[in-house]
Amino acid sequence: MRPSLPSVRRLFASPPTRAAVIGTEATEALERELPADASRADHERIVVVSRETLIRAKADIPDA
Repeated sequence: MRPSLPSVRRLFASPPTRAAVIGTEATEALERELPADASRADHERIVVVSRETLIRAKADIPDA
């Protein structure tokens, strides 16, 4: 497993109104753990992103 590179952007804008994330694919391992009010389409995957990545990205995500 390759170590995480903190200086590499893991979340980025995917115009026009979407965001893309680089993470570890974990659909099969985590699908049964989804909360009852969460679901995914067949074309969607569950991706694991580190807490550190989300904290660093927060500065670039506007509050709604």
